[in-house]
Amino acid sequence: MEFATLSNGLRMPMLGYGVFQIDDATAERCVADALDAGYRLIDTAQGYGNERGVGAAIAQSGVAREDVFLVDKVWISNYGEGKAYDSLKASLELLGTDHIDLMLLHQPFGDYYGAWRDLERACEEGLVRAIGVSNFDPVRLLDLCTFAEVAPMVNQVEIHAFRQQDAAIENMRALGVQPMAWGPFAEGMNNFFQNPLLAEVGAAHGKTVGQTALRFLMDKGVVAIPKTVRRERMAENFDVFDFELTDKDVARIRTLDSADFTCYDHTDTKLIGGLLGFIKSTM
Repeated sequence: MEFATLSNGLRMPMLGYGVFQIDDATAERCVADALDAGYRLIDTAQGYGNERGVGAAIAQSGVAREDVFLVDKVWISNYGEGKAYDSLKASLELLGTDHIDLMLLHQPFGDYYGAWRDLERACEEGLVRAIGVSNFDPVRLLDLCTFAEVAPMVNQVEIHAFRQQDAAIENMRALGVQPMAWGPFAEGMNNFFQNPLLAEVGAAHGKTVGQTALRFLMDKGVVAIPKTVRRERMAENFDVFDFELTDKDVARIRTLDSADFTCYDHTDTKLIGGLLGFIKSTM
């Protein structure tokens, strides 16, 4: 396993397993399979509705809790000082653990400053070991880093071969924030797994498109959390520590970057407006 070191000195695995859009019961089985395959970083969220299954799998895995790096996220409807803290405590109960290794704010909307103060409190109390954000663009990240008592240690955003986010990553580096990629396979969009360039580069190393894409991200210093419900694909995705991309490989993959491609456009006012309107109606 390879590791990133966060600004507070905590070591974080560079490769993990994500459970987005996996129901609670399936998540329990999948996380058990992932841990058995060697993964030691598990990423969930309040908004995924599968914290119970994730926690049950970890508890029953036989892997020591201190050897699992557990990531969770506070959902927007739980933002606000006091409210975010209470939701974090509820997450701990669902997960069946006394601490979360990394707690993130899931989106940069609503009272995220009040929620951030709760994460700072939880970190001081030892309920979480590190705190960060998700989907924060460079300006909002700079804002929070400037005025928070404790700056975010991680920012989980969309990063993959088709959206490489060089400027955003450079901004994170300048702020001491570790980049983390959700959707490292572009959620399969744009024929990701059939991309001829990634296939050709991978074939030269005896590797698949997915393995090549993950190696590219980790070589950029980006933590990646691929998702699959198939045990054999979990093993395949984890088999990325025995090869290196050449400078020529990297240069070729860099040509795939497109500023126009995104899995989820956080600047789309209709898309985000609909999301926020729905969340507000449920609060």
